[in-house]
Amino acid sequence: MPTRIKICGLTRLEDAQRAADLGAAALGFNFYPLSPRHIEPAAARAIVQRLPPFVAAVGVFANETDAGHVISQAREAGATTVQVHGPRFPALHELLSAFTLVVAVAVGEGFKPEELPKIKPSAYLLDAFDPDRLGGTGRTFDWSVAREAKQYGPIILAGGLTPENVARAVRDVRPFAVDVASGVESAPGIKDAVKLRAFFAAVAEADKE
Repeated sequence: MPTRIKICGLTRLEDAQRAADLGAAALGFNFYPLSPRHIEPAAARAIVQRLPPFVAAVGVFANETDAGHVISQAREAGATTVQVHGPRFPALHELLSAFTLVVAVAVGEGFKPEELPKIKPSAYLLDAFDPDRLGGTGRTFDWSVAREAKQYGPIILAGGLTPENVARAVRDVRPFAVDVASGVESAPGIKDAVKLRAFFAAVAEADKE
């Protein structure tokens, strides 16, 4: 099965449309206020409403404890999937009843796949741990951990992926999906058309093997 691709940290319609045209399965909109890729739900909705069918809109939240707030913002944006990053999380069972749920896990030293959250989301997103940034770190981690984690549920591989290394990541891990933000940007929230095309081409080439 082809590796699905999620382009995250979108802030512009033209970038979202280009990613969708290239075959993105999902587009991520970051509602964490401190993120350099932050977008307001109303602005995200204006983009989501112009996307083609069958492209999932993902509302991305970090360090959020209020499930009601997450649900309200995601609905305002027109998101069908919610992705939550720690270190603090809202009540996951409340989100599961309203959306497709992706739980992001920061993989640092000593991480053990068997310690993934026990409430089963639709997928786990594995990202590199950074003490100062919640996602969008541009850093990779030991991909062997992701291979081990696949036994606990579908894995979305993130963290430092670029057009230059994503083919190797796909070959090594065979994840359900890959997720990229900074690796295809010219500036935070601004996607680079050449890098986007190269990223999709690299994943497609790895899938052929």
